[in-house]
Amino acid sequence: MNATSNPTSLTTPTDDRRAITPSASNGPSAPSPSQEALEPAAASRQAGALGARPGRRIGDRALYESEWLESADRMTNAAIAHATGGISPTSVAMDLFGWMAHLASSPGKQFELGQKAVRKALRLGRYAATCAADPGAAPCIEPLAQDHRFEHEAWQRFPYNVIYQAFLLDQQWWHNATTGVRGVSKHNEEAVSFITRQVLDMFSPSNIPFFNPEIVQTTLAEGGANLLRGAQNFAEDLRRGIRGEPPAGTETFQVGKNLAVTPGKVVYRNRLMELIQYTPTTASVQHEPVLMQSAWMMKYYILDLSPHNSLVKYLVDRGHTVFMISWLNPGPEDRDLGLEDYRKLGTMAAIDAISDILPDRKIHAVGYCLGGILLTIAAAVMARDGDDRLASVTLFTTMTDFTEVGEINVFMDAGEVTMLEDIMWQKGYLDHKQISGGFQLLKSADLIWSKMVREYYLGNREPMFDLMAWNADGTRMPYRQHSEVLRRLYVDNELFEGKYMVGGRAISISNIHCPIFAVAAVADHVAPWHSVYKLHLQSDATELTFVLTSGGHNVGIVNEPGRPRRKFQMATCKEGERCLDAETWKAQTPVTQGSWWPAWDQWLTQHSSGGVTPPLMGAPDKGYEPLCDAPGTYVYQK
Repeated sequence: MNATSNPTSLTTPTDDRRAITPSASNGPSAPSPSQEALEPAAASRQAGALGARPGRRIGDRALYESEWLESADRMTNAAIAHATGGISPTSVAMDLFGWMAHLASSPGKQFELGQKAVRKALRLGRYAATCAADPGAAPCIEPLAQDHRFEHEAWQRFPYNVIYQAFLLDQQWWHNATTGVRGVSKHNEEAVSFITRQVLDMFSPSNIPFFNPEIVQTTLAEGGANLLRGAQNFAEDLRRGIRGEPPAGTETFQVGKNLAVTPGKVVYRNRLMELIQYTPTTASVQHEPVLMQSAWMMKYYILDLSPHNSLVKYLVDRGHTVFMISWLNPGPEDRDLGLEDYRKLGTMAAIDAISDILPDRKIHAVGYCLGGILLTIAAAVMARDGDDRLASVTLFTTMTDFTEVGEINVFMDAGEVTMLEDIMWQKGYLDHKQISGGFQLLKSADLIWSKMVREYYLGNREPMFDLMAWNADGTRMPYRQHSEVLRRLYVDNELFEGKYMVGGRAISISNIHCPIFAVAAVADHVAPWHSVYKLHLQSDATELTFVLTSGGHNVGIVNEPGRPRRKFQMATCKEGERCLDAETWKAQTPVTQGSWWPAWDQWLTQHSSGGVTPPLMGAPDKGYEPLCDAPGTYVYQK
């Protein structure tokens, strides 16, 4: 075994496997670490507790002569962020001013917009006159395919049909007004379009009770009982929000009881993660084990939800030895943990432990979202340094090029990133509520306003299900690590450009030569599939299998067999073959109905070396005695 597979390269085996005491837990308690188990980052945190200034992100430097003056600006920025929900008013003002200034100096664009306004007004007038006499008249504009706000049949009756048609025409006009203005940068255009859409979505007639025929009809039919239920729902949500409690209904889904229940043992623990080994259920297993790691901004059990849709259980029941990383939920004391800490104490520590438990076996490594980015970095470092312990790499909804990140780009300008950094500088972490709030804004029509209509005006509480309960059980992100993700990956795009440094040397994804299996989701607004596909431009793997599945960022991965309307496309590009552009690939690749899980299981089996007797749990003779039952202790931290 090479030197990198020795767990003592990080910390001593005994102390490294001890856990810190969770700040709040409804699960099993964990022992506290000894002083010997503290890593260098912990020493930095101790220094901060003794009065030293909070740690900076890598590459940051003092901009002022006085730390007190810089701290004053940071505290002011953080206070503004708390008042605005993390939105930078300066960035918003600058984006709006830039757009208006360029529009003001574009008489041609103004004339075009004036013409469009007149034409739309005439279209609406003709439609109103026609449908007053003929209720079945064809609408003059159709909603976008993803817009479901006006699907109720009552919207087709006068005067509601005219109201919603007027809104759609107005929405279309504003799209024309905020795009295609000469001199406006792409980011500025995206930001102004995003802001405009947020305002329009807020004032949509579907959100106004007396303009929404479904609300009017339901209120008359129920004598206002729907509004009473809605008021009760609103009061409960408000109370839970003030108390910091999870959404209503999550109490029916509990980790270790009906979520994350696949049997297993925690066989390794350090101060950043627990490593779970799952109990085999087949007479033989594939020789190569599977290591899975999710994004650290959410709990790992999205990959082990209920028994019927657990990807972990699916693999175990098909003869794979599965290991899982369960991340620590960091607090203020973990503010200086960086990406390198997550690589060493997370991905590499897990690979080292598995290499000791199952020596002389390569590993199928799997990463989801941010976990996939971390795995890509780790695999590139291993390839650069001649470490060949990976049998394959699987990436779920993972971007490696950040030039086109979709609408999340509106949160990536200098002002927004600085505001996020100052929030984290003050707290030591980025809270899960701030993360989920930003993602909700990306689909505000569905996740905010339509939900408000259903639950508060119609009085229909949306039933809770396992994926929603998991989504509410988020984690924090350390200041330094999240700042590095924002600056080094999203803003500077170091990984794609070959500038990402590890150990003082740059890494390259093209050095990864083991087979790669990449999954993207067609409706993903977090990792757009076109950006995920750009892995083809970087990869020099022996083969790259790309899967485009139906669904979004989460539903596309939690995609168990047997669910209706699921489909995917899959094709493999082998070393030396020509790469197609994304749209050509999509047009030429056949569609398969159903889940992609069986195809991935078959792919893993094809890239394994045959069956062996199931291994024992852990390796007590090597210091990897099982510490507790799955799901472990870190997953319970709040």
